[in-house]
Amino acid sequence: MIVQPTPKGGWKITFLLFLFMLVNFADKIVVGLAGVPIMAELKLEPEQFGLLGSSFFFLFSISAIVVGFIVNRIDTRWVLLVLAVIWALAQFPMVGTVSFTTLLICRVILGAGEGPAGAVAVHAIYKWFPDDKRALPTAVLAQGSAFGIILAVPALNWVIVNYNWHHAFGALGIVGLMWVVAWLVMGKEGPLVQTAALAIAEPRIPYLRLLTSRTFVGCCVATFGAYWALSLGLTWFTPFIVKGLGFSQTDAGWISILPWISGAVVLLLTGWASQVLMARGVSTRGARGVLGSVPLIVSGLVFAAVPYAEGANLQIALLVIGSGLCASIYVVCAPMIGEFTPVSQRGAIIGIYGAIYTLAGILAPLVMGGVIQRASGMLDGYMTGFTINAVILVVSGLLGLLLLWPDTERARLAGEVPQPKFA
Repeated sequence: MIVQPTPKGGWKITFLLFLFMLVNFADKIVVGLAGVPIMAELKLEPEQFGLLGSSFFFLFSISAIVVGFIVNRIDTRWVLLVLAVIWALAQFPMVGTVSFTTLLICRVILGAGEGPAGAVAVHAIYKWFPDDKRALPTAVLAQGSAFGIILAVPALNWVIVNYNWHHAFGALGIVGLMWVVAWLVMGKEGPLVQTAALAIAEPRIPYLRLLTSRTFVGCCVATFGAYWALSLGLTWFTPFIVKGLGFSQTDAGWISILPWISGAVVLLLTGWASQVLMARGVSTRGARGVLGSVPLIVSGLVFAAVPYAEGANLQIALLVIGSGLCASIYVVCAPMIGEFTPVSQRGAIIGIYGAIYTLAGILAPLVMGGVIQRASGMLDGYMTGFTINAVILVVSGLLGLLLLWPDTERARLAGEVPQPKFA
C-alpha cells in the first residue's frame, strides 16, 4: 500500500471550495426564498412554480456526468473556474423585467453549470488529502451548502423585502464573479494525483462493475432520499412558511435558515465522528455506512410526525430537525466511493453518483406542486408532500443500511481485476 502524506496548502484550497459551495447553494435557494413575490408578479400556479424549481435540475445530471469524465483528463482548477463563470452570468438576465420563460431558461443554464460542482469540488479536495483524512474536509466542503443558506438567506431576503427579487439575482451574480477572481489568484491543483507508480498498483476497473457495485447503488439510493428533502427545502420551505403558516416574508427569511443551521451541525459532527471511529479501528462499514444511513431513517420518522403536530412552532421544529439529520449522508458517501474507485476513474464515478441522486431535484418540487394544487386546501397539500418525503427517507435509509459495505466492496473489486506483479 502506498502511503501519501497530507500536502501543505490543502486547507486553504478547502476554504476556497467551501466558498465555492456557499455561492452554489445561495444560487439554488434564491427562487424558493423569493417564491411568493415571483408567483405574485408572474401569476404562477403551484404546478408552474414547482416546474420552475425542477427546471434547475433538467440538465443538472447530464452535465454532472459529462464534466465528471472531463475532470479525469483536465485539471479541476480550470473546470471549477468555468463553472463559476457560468453561474455568475446566468443570474444577470433576471435583474430587469423577465418573463416566466426567460426565468425558466436561466435556471436550466444555471443548473447545467452547477450540476458538476459538488463532484468536481470533492475530486479536487481528494487531491489534497489521503483517504484516512478525507471525512473532515468533505464535511467542511459540505458546510458550504449550509452556510450558503445561513448567510445568504438573511442578506437576500433583505434585498427582496427592501428592493425586489430581481436585485437578489443580480447580487448573486456579483458575488459569483468575486469568487472567480479569488480562485484565479489562489486556486491550485492538488499534488495527490495519479502517479506512474499508482497507475501500476491500481489497475482500472470496468465502469459497469463500479456502477453496479452494492455500495455505489446504496450511496445513490440513500442520497436520493436526502436530496428529495433538500430539494423541497430549496423550493417550497419559504412558501410554506408564508402561505401555509401565515408568517411574513421578513420572518420567513429568518425561519428559513434554521434547517440549514441544523444541517451544518450534523455535517460537522458526522465528519468528526467518522474520523474518530476510523482512528479507533472501526470499519468504514460502521464509521461511514451505518453512520450515514441511520439518521435518514430517524429523519423520515420525524417528517412523518409533522402532519400530526399541533401548532406552527412544533411543525417548524420537526421540519428543522428532520432536514438537519439528512445531512449526514453527504459526508460519508463520497469517501466510501473513493475507497474502491481507482483515482483515474474517481472524477467520473463521483460525477455519475451526483447525477443519479440529484434526479430527486427534478421530481420533488414537481410532486409537491402537483399535490398542493390538487389538495382540498393548501396546508393539506403541504402535509401530504411531507408524508411522501417521510416514506422516501425511511426507505432510502433502510436500503443504505443494507447496501453500504465499502470495505468489503474494495476487497471484492480488487479480487476481480488482475493484480500487478512486481519483480
